[in-house]
Formats: sequence, C-alpha cells, structure tokens
Amino acid sequence: MQKYGGTSVADSERIAAVADHVARTVRAGNQVVVVVSAMGKTTDELIHLADQVSKTQTPREMDMLLSAGERISMSLLCLALADLGVHAISFTGSQAGIITDTSHMKAKILDIKADRLRKAIEEGKVPVVAGFQGVSTSKDVTTLGRGGSDTTAVALAATLGASVCEIYTDVSGVYTADPRVVSTARKLGTISFEEMLELASSGGRVLALRSVEFARNFNVPLHVRSSFTWEPGTWVKEEDPTMEQAVVSAISHEAQEVKITITKVPDKPGVAAQIFRSIADRGINVDMIVQNTSIDGFTDISFTAPRQDMQSAIEVTEKVAKDIGAEAVYGDKEIGRVSLVGAGMKSHPGVTAQVFETLAAQNINIEMISTSAIRISCVVRESQLEAAVLALHSAFGL
Repeated sequence: MQKYGGTSVADSERIAAVADHVARTVRAGNQVVVVVSAMGKTTDELIHLADQVSKTQTPREMDMLLSAGERISMSLLCLALADLGVHAISFTGSQAGIITDTSHMKAKILDIKADRLRKAIEEGKVPVVAGFQGVSTSKDVTTLGRGGSDTTAVALAATLGASVCEIYTDVSGVYTADPRVVSTARKLGTISFEEMLELASSGGRVLALRSVEFARNFNVPLHVRSSFTWEPGTWVKEEDPTMEQAVVSAISHEAQEVKITITKVPDKPGVAAQIFRSIADRGINVDMIVQNTSIDGFTDISFTAPRQDMQSAIEVTEKVAKDIGAEAVYGDKEIGRVSLVGAGMKSHPGVTAQVFETLAAQNINIEMISTSAIRISCVVRESQLEAAVLALHSAFGL
C-alpha cells in the first residue's frame, strides 16, 4: 500500500515522479495499491470557492464538492502510469467499497467491501483509490475529515492484508521535534504505535490519529517516507519488548487550541457530565480537563479544545452555565501545548520533575498538566511555546 499526500502530487511534474516510483515498485515484483490525496492546495481552493458562493455550506454538498479533488489526482496518476506501461485503474471511495457512517465532513469508516480492488489486483492491475472519502449507509458521498487519506490507506491495507503501508509526504520521517522549530531535531528510525498515537494526538502532524489507531488495531506496519528524496524513513510498528525504550522519544507541540474556563460551577454530582455531554453532542473534541478544589460548594472547570471550535464551544458552555447556575465562561486562545512522549517513561521516575524544572528555568509558567503512562503535556502561553520545545528538546538530550 502506498499513499501519496497533496504535496506529493501537487503538479504534473510531481505526478510523473510518483508514477515512476509506482512503476518501479511494480517492476520489482510487488503487488501495489495506491491511495492519493487532492493535488496541492486543491481542497483549500474548493473551500474558498464555497465561501464565495454560500454562507450556509450544507455538509452534504460540501462533501460532494471536496471529494472531487482526490478524483482528479487518481485519474491523472492512472493516465501517467499508462504511459509507463503500467495498467492502473482508478476507484472513488464508494467504488472501492469504503462504507462510512452518515456524519458528513467527519465520517468514520464502518466497513470496506474491497471485492473490486481484489479483482483488479488478481488481474495484474494497480488500483489507484481516491483518499479521504467513502459512501455512507444512506448512499451519500462522505469525507473523512482531516488526515482522511491516511485513514483510507491504512484501512485498505488492513482489509487487503498489505505487508506494509507506505505514507509518502513532504518530510522524510518522524522527528524528535518539529525541524522548523528545532534545527537539531533527528529523524527516528522506528517508533511504536503507542508512541505515535500520543504524538499524533498531541500536535504531531506527520500522521493522522485515526490512521495510527487503525494501524495499531490491525497491526499494519507504517513506513513514513519522503516522496521528494525516496530515502528510507521512519517505521511505525509494534513495540519490541526486547529493546530498552528511550525515556523520551520525541516532543510535539500544538498552537491551535483554546482554553475555556467555567467559573463558580456548583460542585455536585452530574454537573460535569451535563457540561461535557453538551459539548460532545456538538461534535467538539475535548483534550485536557482541570477542575479546581471546591470552595463553599463551587469550583472552576477548565478544558482545552481545537481553536477552530472556539465559538461553538463557548456558545454551548454559556448555555449550560446558565442552566446549572455557573457564574461565567471565558475563552483564552493565547495558549499552546507542549508534549513529551516516550515508552521509557513507564520505568523511569523523575521525568515529570525534570520537565517542570526545565520550564521553570526558562521562566515559563505551566497552566494545565495532563499525563498518560508515556506522555506528559503542559499548557503554556503561546508566546513561550517554541522556547518550551527548544528547552525540553535540549534537556532530554534529543
């Protein structure tokens, strides 16, 4: 399975390079299935067109519009492969048998009926599938949301029993930090599914979270590579129990979040459930949650959410705050989150203390903290986010 992102098929020259690489892979004796994203900024351009003609932008019609980008890519790549003597055949998401739920613009894959793909492979053809899309149980075109082409590729790899799912992008692998922030960041040779899940959920943009979940659940090895250099990249696979894990493998950061605080919340059973059920019903993903100690029967609750959902999150929390008798709702978009991920944290005490000491030495205040067995995340001022990444990357010798 080979997946090519938007930058990999951005123009005719890039499509020709991808076609050549696919042809070489086929001539080496491999059976290949390809998933493509829309060319370059095609999706952004389609959204811009929609903005010019519509204020309502009904989700069903937006899915019909946005799914067109991948169909262009798949057709052009098949045409380029034909000139190289490779018999390729294109499939939309629905033609590939990708069945989703009915949630437009953020659909989830329910099933894949890949009979047509299997037949094409048996006939010696190279299926080229449009990523990011499927067909709902109501027979409407749906799109899978951010990172949907990655999810398409991994789900198809699991269904077809692919030996590896290669994710081709504009970076050569997974790094110890964002190289644009940390010039000394190193490319990792391998990283475990669990570590990659934590990175993807805490700001790492190399792989979409849902694609890593699919890969872990179905044990599909991923190989993140550059389509510009074709050099070996980073393998994402099951943790090797015989190898000692690094205490910290990588650092990620996220600047596109908002912190929302509800003040003077009545401290009684069911109130938090009411707040977060209302937020979930609006389709808003909540990340970190902090509830202060109760004073005189009241408490403050803060949580973080994607910045793009700020207005919706404030609207719903203000309504709930009024219903439960809370005092006020405040939104703060000047925050950032820095996260350390490493399987070795499970067996090395003192990591949290070192994080706090490192940030304190840089006079960086921590506003919220969240942890798992292999991750520590801290919310800081957005203006200090890059300084926090640099300091922690250096402190842990990455």
